[in-house]
Amino acid sequence: MSSPRFSLACWDYDRVRPLMDGHVRVDGADLNFLALTPEETFFRAFRNAEFEITELSLSTTLMTMSRGECPYTPIPVFPSRSFRHSGIYVRAGSGIKTPEDLKGRRVATPEYQVTAAMVARGILQDEYGVHPSDVEWIQAGLTSTNRIDKVNFIPPSGVTIEKIRDRTIPELFERGEIDALVSPRAPKGFDPSGDGSVQRLFTDPNAEADYFKKTGIFPIMHLIGVRNDVLAANPWLPSSLMKAFTKAKDIALNELAEATALKIAMPFLPAQVTALHQTFGPDFWPYGVEANRATLEASVRWSFEQGLSARQMTVEELFAPQSLASFQV
Repeated sequence: MSSPRFSLACWDYDRVRPLMDGHVRVDGADLNFLALTPEETFFRAFRNAEFEITELSLSTTLMTMSRGECPYTPIPVFPSRSFRHSGIYVRAGSGIKTPEDLKGRRVATPEYQVTAAMVARGILQDEYGVHPSDVEWIQAGLTSTNRIDKVNFIPPSGVTIEKIRDRTIPELFERGEIDALVSPRAPKGFDPSGDGSVQRLFTDPNAEADYFKKTGIFPIMHLIGVRNDVLAANPWLPSSLMKAFTKAKDIALNELAEATALKIAMPFLPAQVTALHQTFGPDFWPYGVEANRATLEASVRWSFEQGLSARQMTVEELFAPQSLASFQV
């Protein structure tokens, strides 16, 4: 008897690739892997629930779950994580030197509710006293006009969002119509050397590591979800997926630590891996709830405080119960 076959939409991260190439199998299931960019995956997942298993935006998942409208149930697998200090950009000559200087400024984002923006706003509020209502928010596309939101969102009281559909964010920067940007992708005009027309707000390369050491928060961007009808028909699937995704991730982390012949084209990789172990411990990309509780609790709080979630979610209610514990020998 053949195993059931499920579609899995996810970008081809190194920590997912062993699933993609078949080196790691999901117990009891076969996968039809669709290596799609996060933007395409999220749009198709939340608009039409096209995929049986899929990568999901954490922010959009929290929003829709809080309203009872999410077509997926997550498991605590986090294929994408990123500190978002480095995702805050300012226009050269804007006079913005510190986070506090953002107050009263026009700050763009491709979509207000994306996880990168939620996390950046949370950091700005918690660490620097810059509240979302202190900023005049502009929403526009990074590379295209007439950008369409994945889900509908009504901003909370005190927060203004102006949607500009006929100009892109780089055009707004060039015209001086915006002062800063919060985005998971760098805009046109950004030069990592710091000499471009768009620069990073946080220039200290240790800012993100210092934030983790202070808070224990390693921001989660994306998680994995199982479509609700698929979960109902296959209640064993979350456990099998947790096992497989964890094994695939462990393979990727072990390959990073291989020093005999570097598998990744990064000349100082062994030293960088050592530094990661010193900061995070041996598993610097943990799955599961307990290893990520500080991050998850901050995420559900930020979502509610920013008016994204309709109610304050708890960490445990986010995930399929089958994915919260595993057997022990």
